[in-house]
Amino acid sequence: MNGAVSKNGIAVGPDGARTVTRSLPEETAVAVSFDGSTLAVMMATPADIEDFAWGFAMTEGVISGPADVDDFEVITHDIGIEARFWLKSDKSEVLKARQRALMGPVGCGLCGIDSLEGALPDLPPVKADLRLSREEVATATEALRTHQPLHDRTRAVHAAGFLVPGEGITMSREDVGRHNALDKLIGALHRAGIDPATGAMVLTSRVSVEMVQKTAHAGSPFIIAVSAPTATALALADGANITLAAFVRGEGFDLYSHPHRVTTGASDVA
Repeated sequence: MNGAVSKNGIAVGPDGARTVTRSLPEETAVAVSFDGSTLAVMMATPADIEDFAWGFAMTEGVISGPADVDDFEVITHDIGIEARFWLKSDKSEVLKARQRALMGPVGCGLCGIDSLEGALPDLPPVKADLRLSREEVATATEALRTHQPLHDRTRAVHAAGFLVPGEGITMSREDVGRHNALDKLIGALHRAGIDPATGAMVLTSRVSVEMVQKTAHAGSPFIIAVSAPTATALALADGANITLAAFVRGEGFDLYSHPHRVTTGASDVA
């Protein structure tokens, strides 16, 4: 699956109407199950499903890496896709103790949380101390634009990219859901043996609580986003030792938490 299909429509404008063919993004139900029990059903773009499942499992705290998994498979059904994990016995028992059902719209990162405390758990401070130049931050979202083939076809999907100092965007993933795109990226990094702590997460979306939570659990110390953070997301990023740059659109950007990681060449921004 390439994530898009061609559909016919009628374009209506001031000069009349004409028939057009557009590439539209696909979305399908993706169930992520552990030991035969479904933990989440999300609407996602049906591409890079393995990356999505592994990233979701890690950012949800179900697993910490491949060593926690006995087996994994992706099964395509007529009505959707199922990603099946079979866990090591110790992880299986932990999951059963906190089992919950999630069912929601595109990439809903908090669906199924059964308490207010569960929505905003304490995040482990990120220990990595990445440094990026002002130029690298300022041009990050524009650089990501060249790694969005599905967006170029449909103009309707989000992307998450991995920015490595001195190398630029080295990996990216796309999805109709911004949370899903980030999960796919995190899963792809781990499957490739790349430590998320060595780069920054670059986002084509606003920065919400869930995006900070996923970045923190991945261990990346930097979020660079084209849009704004919420105030709560900013507070979480600050507490998790994550540098947050927002409104990154060319020459400048807004820098909020932990600004010392951005250098000007002569001295730190801070």
